[in-house]
Amino acid sequence: MGEAIVSDLLTEILIPVAAVIGIAFALFQWVLVAKVKLTPERQTAPPANNKNGSGDYLIEEEEEGFNEPNVFVKCAEIQKAISEGATSFLFTEYQYVGIFMVAFAILIFLFLGSVEGFSTKEQTCTYVKDRTCKPALFNAIFSTLAFLLGAITSVVSGFLGMKIATFANARTTLEARKGVGKAFITAFRSGAVMGFLLAANGLFVLYISINLFKLYYGDDWEGLFEAITGYGLGGSSMALFGRVGGGIYTKAADVGADLVGKVERNIPEDDPRNPAVIADNVGDNVGDIAGMGSDLFGSYAESSCAALVVASISSFGTNHNLTGMFYPLLISSMGIIICLITTLFATDFFEIKAVKEIEPALKRQLIISTALMTVGIAIVSWLALPSSFTIFNFGVQKEVKNWELFFCVAIGLWAGLVIGFVTEYYTSNAYSPVQDVADSCRTGAATNVIFGLALGYKSVIIPIFAIAISIFVSFSLAAMYGIAVAALGMLSTIATGLAIDAYGPISDNAGGIAEMAGMSHRIRERTDALDAAGNTTAAIGKGFAIGSAALVSLALFGAFVSRAAIAAVDVLTPKVFIGLIVGAMLPYWFSAMTMKSVGSAALKMVEEVRRQFNTIPGLMEGTAKPDYATCVKISTDASIKEMIPPGALVMLTPLIVGTFFGVETLAGVLAGSLVSGVQIAISASNTGGAWDNAKKYIEAGASEHARSLGPKGSDPHKAAVIGDTIGDPLKDTSGPSLNILIKLMAVESLVFAPFFATHGGLLFKLF
Repeated sequence: MGEAIVSDLLTEILIPVAAVIGIAFALFQWVLVAKVKLTPERQTAPPANNKNGSGDYLIEEEEEGFNEPNVFVKCAEIQKAISEGATSFLFTEYQYVGIFMVAFAILIFLFLGSVEGFSTKEQTCTYVKDRTCKPALFNAIFSTLAFLLGAITSVVSGFLGMKIATFANARTTLEARKGVGKAFITAFRSGAVMGFLLAANGLFVLYISINLFKLYYGDDWEGLFEAITGYGLGGSSMALFGRVGGGIYTKAADVGADLVGKVERNIPEDDPRNPAVIADNVGDNVGDIAGMGSDLFGSYAESSCAALVVASISSFGTNHNLTGMFYPLLISSMGIIICLITTLFATDFFEIKAVKEIEPALKRQLIISTALMTVGIAIVSWLALPSSFTIFNFGVQKEVKNWELFFCVAIGLWAGLVIGFVTEYYTSNAYSPVQDVADSCRTGAATNVIFGLALGYKSVIIPIFAIAISIFVSFSLAAMYGIAVAALGMLSTIATGLAIDAYGPISDNAGGIAEMAGMSHRIRERTDALDAAGNTTAAIGKGFAIGSAALVSLALFGAFVSRAAIAAVDVLTPKVFIGLIVGAMLPYWFSAMTMKSVGSAALKMVEEVRRQFNTIPGLMEGTAKPDYATCVKISTDASIKEMIPPGALVMLTPLIVGTFFGVETLAGVLAGSLVSGVQIAISASNTGGAWDNAKKYIEAGASEHARSLGPKGSDPHKAAVIGDTIGDPLKDTSGPSLNILIKLMAVESLVFAPFFATHGGLLFKLF
């Protein structure tokens, strides 16, 4: 069927080289950010028309106290408090998660090892019956090792992201004194450090793991890549706890700070008098940075594993075509190089001279990376794939051309862009949907809530059509492998997506530090402008994550059906239908648990903030210092306690259903949770994002319409704050966590499929 142009040896070189280039570029960006000092030495006022917005003041007047040492001291102190709070929380969270990680690793070993009674004899391969594969005991051992590797990489990804963000937030604040362009570059470069480190580390660890496992498995590629799926399971398991725990932490603090500070006491956001302000800023880093980093790493790991496990039972695997087998890794390698070039457009090729240029610059990153990556995919498909090959399609081998696989990856890539821009349209205050939500605040919080919910429901339509078209085209061209690489296409520009996503929380923290350090309102206006653009890009990042999760879950679902030897998933069969309806219910149950957790934690936070305002003399006047530590402890304790039940629901459901009800019922559960989970996740994320930006639209007062609704403290503004408060757990806790639910259940089912196929359905066997 032809040979690839790129040799196996060159493939083995190109993948780690691309990963090393990504890591080196991340470190270079970190060095550039580190040049911004947190001490007044060698800080001089910039020339009036320096590059990237230096001297670009929103209000044209000289900045007072440009080199005031007290400002540096305050910024450094606040940054240290935020960093220590975030580090302390993550270490506490990782202690609990570490216990789970070890316990679940033991469970994987016991379940998979028992498939053949912990046999050390080689067994007949599942798909190629005339070959023998490695013993079940060793498959269990290597699946367990892959799980631990994925879990550790996910934890490290989240922790590194948090450290980078807390390193950069005060530096972004200080650069904002020179101009909005300087602050933008610092925030964006910091996001790029996280994006490239995560993408490159994920690729490098996966590549090394495959090569180490190959030392044992040799020619048994079916067993090798089945064991590697544990890598995706480990990544998503940690991401679930990171997203849920971090989301509960950040929203408990945010809701408490807003309801008492902004609504009841009428003080500005991030006012240092607010006892919950440090906890709020810590939350941005543990939820929106650490949680999001682990989440997108999990998506990348699962999409790669889904593609690899399907390819291993196709001609790539049976003919031991290494270059074709590593096609998903070559796509990710090309993505790192393309994203590196794209980043230069934001930091070097274009200048940010005004506030209005911030959001277009971020959108330009998405467009440039997508356009360049399309060319990159074509090059990889032409060089790395034979002109014709076969793909496993539910028991038969389907012949596929290399240009067909190009279209599969490309349609996933462009579907991601469509989802991103639809998300932007529904969550950016530059467009009518959010402006209509803001206008509805004239008549109070109730109409604001009604308009926001309607917007969220409506925003689901186009993304679902984009996902549906991607699924139809990619499956028609290359069966389940086509869907897996379409998901990989959507995530191929993950380094750029993460840079844009991390930029938002860094800018948000920068604004908080400016307010707490008592810097001028000009600085806060700049950081607010950066943050408003970051809110929209964060929503776009969530859209990418949800869309890719849908494709990844479907690919994993297909792999599970094949591995569990299910002939067909017939929804008219009672076993399947009960699974379908229960699976569709699970996202609602999960959302209820996470929303209530935020509500319970926020209630404690509100009571504590009120207590401090009422009992600490001089707090409101600014002559006394609030007790920040108690609020940080409330968020930490609540999030650690409350993250366990939702996590247990997701992790235990496939084990219980597969063991007691069998693989057909579990297939129904996976299909049901995928269909309902994607829609709820998109709606929740966009509703929350719209409410947040409607509030910011009123606060900024940039248009005549916005000024008619303001100023801060007006009745429409208070209604907008209430809407934003309701939306906080939707967009930052429940919504983002749902995409992990649907893909985690799918990859867990795939890992445990041999056990379920052999020993599952205990209840149905009894009757």
